[in-house]
Amino acid sequence: MACFAAPSAPSTAWDPANAQARRFVQDTMQARRIPGLQIAVVKDGQLVLSEAYGLANVENGVAATRDTRFPLNSATKSFTGVAMAQLAQAGRVDLQAPVSRYLDDLPPAWGKVQVRQLLAHTSGLPDILDAQGLLGGSTEEQAWTQVTALPVEAAPGERFRYNQTNYVLLARIIARQAGMPYPQYMARHQFDVVGMPRTTFGDSYDLVADAATIYSWFPRKTDAAEAPQRLSHWFYDLSPGLWAGAGMLTTADEVGRWIIALSQGQLLKTTGVRRMWTPERLNNGEPGDWSAGWPIMGTTPHLQVGGMGGARAAFIVYPERRLAVVVLTNLVGANPQEFIAPIAAFYGAAPTTDASRPSTKRTATP
Repeated sequence: MACFAAPSAPSTAWDPANAQARRFVQDTMQARRIPGLQIAVVKDGQLVLSEAYGLANVENGVAATRDTRFPLNSATKSFTGVAMAQLAQAGRVDLQAPVSRYLDDLPPAWGKVQVRQLLAHTSGLPDILDAQGLLGGSTEEQAWTQVTALPVEAAPGERFRYNQTNYVLLARIIARQAGMPYPQYMARHQFDVVGMPRTTFGDSYDLVADAATIYSWFPRKTDAAEAPQRLSHWFYDLSPGLWAGAGMLTTADEVGRWIIALSQGQLLKTTGVRRMWTPERLNNGEPGDWSAGWPIMGTTPHLQVGGMGGARAAFIVYPERRLAVVVLTNLVGANPQEFIAPIAAFYGAAPTTDASRPSTKRTATP
């Protein structure tokens, strides 16, 4: 299995943990039949491990490298959460305000939803997507007409229910309050700040250089019940209006650098990060499954926040441990959020050999 490694961290203190992580990742790839994978580990503000394994394209034998672009799918929402926190910090958006303050072309019942409830999926709005994609299998414009004609599903703040309508609205708020389209805002205020030249937007139908081909072991609709499993292409279709919820392609390296920048105050003040990672409370006082754009992956013994998308990409940040693990794959059903915790465990204790160093919940995805 091909492996492309990042330069070693300045200290070799994490070499034993890195060796364990490498073995675990390669064993997991074999067990889950994952064609290609990138991993990045951030510890104490440094990228201590960044490697790629396997194949970005199986049929042509193209190796996955650290420069291969993998789709984040719904993990994009964490980046959108940062964008909204940035606008709040700049005084351009009040997260407690009703959506009607910023968008005036919505059904009356929608306007009562607060911006923070869009971020945390507690809006009660109907979903613009169904099991087949955009409502009615139509264009984005037609689907929008359909979804805005539907009744709300719950009162704002009454319950958690994941849906993509929330992030369509957030992209429109960002564009209006920032005075530029969502992708341009993200490039200017996050990607360029961090140094993420390979991060872009698109889907299976867009021509994106160095993008990993996406695969699945799931049976095709035309397969007989007794047909053996076979690796097949998986296609996903995301119109630009849905990009704020699921449209990014990037590398584990660049996600790792973005997490470092976030932890070092380059994107948000510390107080803004803390507020962004605070679980949204429902009307009955119970914490919801999400904070402002980030799924809460766990709270015991420490807070765990992150992003996951497409059943193939995930990252988890452990703020108290100054640790983050990013795993991107090109297999639908790989579910890396399920095996990040064992990787994180290898980095559980601060190394003693370098005195200079300072000592899950559910989400649906398109």
